[in-house]
Amino acid sequence: MRAKIQNAVSGKIDSIGLPILALCWVSFFWGTTWLASKEGVKHMPALQLAMIRQFLGGLIYVVYFILKKQPWPKGRQWRTILILSVLNFALSNGLSTWGVKYMSSGLGAIISALFPIWIIIINFFNGKRIAKMALLGILISFGGICIIFIDYLSDFLKPDFQFGIILMTASTITWAFGILETKKKASSFNPYFSLGLQMLISSVLLFGITEASGMNISLTEIPLTSWYAIAYLVIIGSVLTFIAFIYSLQHLPTEISSIYVYINPIVAMVLGSFIFGETLTQAISIGALVTLIGLYLVNKSIRKTKLK
Repeated sequence: MRAKIQNAVSGKIDSIGLPILALCWVSFFWGTTWLASKEGVKHMPALQLAMIRQFLGGLIYVVYFILKKQPWPKGRQWRTILILSVLNFALSNGLSTWGVKYMSSGLGAIISALFPIWIIIINFFNGKRIAKMALLGILISFGGICIIFIDYLSDFLKPDFQFGIILMTASTITWAFGILETKKKASSFNPYFSLGLQMLISSVLLFGITEASGMNISLTEIPLTSWYAIAYLVIIGSVLTFIAFIYSLQHLPTEISSIYVYINPIVAMVLGSFIFGETLTQAISIGALVTLIGLYLVNKSIRKTKLK
């Protein structure tokens, strides 16, 4: 009897512990991918880096599931996969990789974390009312961003920085659309296999764009530093962390599994200051904290709306 109780308790702890460990992994390592992207795009075209990363990551998933003889998607499942390929990877990941070329990894991570605000705004234009808590969160987040940009006022005169802000904002908007599309067209199809197919399809799309526009350089011209960054992004960012992310979503409540949104920018800012010597002033630290508090209120409002 005692052994049965111990086994039951141990099983319960494992069922809670593994998802929490997965969430901790996501919270930390997705923050580090901003630094890997920043290092990689210093030496090669950003969209080419995103294309190679997505191709290799997608190939790993797809080959694995082919060997496992996993059923392929059917009918309308392909439509959802194609749409998400464009929104989540060709656009969101591609543009954020490009955008971080022109700004610090920490700033890129903070802007990227604002996607819940765009979800609220998109829903508003679709006829849904903005809750008071969400509106308060948006205003607080906007105030936090303004505080952060105090230290970047002179950079706004630089065309490259302006272009980076546009790219990063666009990537965040497309990620919000991707999340809404995922919720609207939720499918029983294997989410990991779907992820691999999205990456693989998006890499083909990006290759067509970059090759047609003459952006790509020869693979032999890509320095070893960028290949190391790509390897890190593929193994840690595209494979292991996405597996941990989906696993945590499947086993944890939404309010817990969304914690990574607040931790990723902190990891990117702190490590960016240590590794790359990126600026981490008092204004940036306070602004980041205010932004994340506002973001928390927006997320809380979204969860309350779902419960009604």
